[in-house]
Amino acid sequence: MTQTIFLVEDEPTIAHAIAEYLAQWGYTVTTVDDFAHVDAEIADSGPNLVLMDIRLPYFNGFHWLELLRQKSKVPVIFLTSVSDDMNLVMAMNMGADDFLTKPIELPVLLAKIQGLLRRTYEYQQTDGIYHAGPFELAALDNRVTRIKHNTTPAQSIDLTPTETRIVRMLFETPGSVVKREAIIRKLWENDAFIDQNTLAVTMTRLRQKVAPIGLDTAIQTVRGTGYRLAVTPDA
Repeated sequence: MTQTIFLVEDEPTIAHAIAEYLAQWGYTVTTVDDFAHVDAEIADSGPNLVLMDIRLPYFNGFHWLELLRQKSKVPVIFLTSVSDDMNLVMAMNMGADDFLTKPIELPVLLAKIQGLLRRTYEYQQTDGIYHAGPFELAALDNRVTRIKHNTTPAQSIDLTPTETRIVRMLFETPGSVVKREAIIRKLWENDAFIDQNTLAVTMTRLRQKVAPIGLDTAIQTVRGTGYRLAVTPDA
């Protein structure tokens, strides 16, 4: 089945180049008609992945991502001509899955798209339920839950596909250190397309998201090495 990519880019030359290149690799690319209603057009398109520029007419990409994440977990890659860390932090904190600065190198963009689509959809076919201490990860549903204990009701947190991949790695080997390099290879397929800073930002956002169920304190940073899940049955 052909996978659909929704491209939110207001520069016609860039949009045409990206759409034409990705079409050569078998993707169906849909572009925006009305930049005042980007969220509605994404919903109507039902894409497998969204490419989102940050600087757009009417509202920026952060605005549209915030609306999108209220009702969808579709993977999102941000495209921007601004390469400072603050935009990277904002993008990842708001739920973006990856980030690429302009000028866009089309082979790099393709590699990011292929890797993100693969880990979002193909891996789901074999994902199951994972347990660690009082927590349960439903990888297929991208949801982590603190199981009901005594009079405490069960509480669940929805995750992005990227966050689910990280939590799954930690749940698979509780108590053991998962090296940063291993996480990068697992998530992004090739070290050339991601750096340590992006992973650190992703981990910070993940901890903030799972804090309401107490999972944040169980995810420990092992300085200079990676991360470890430290849980006990009554944690």
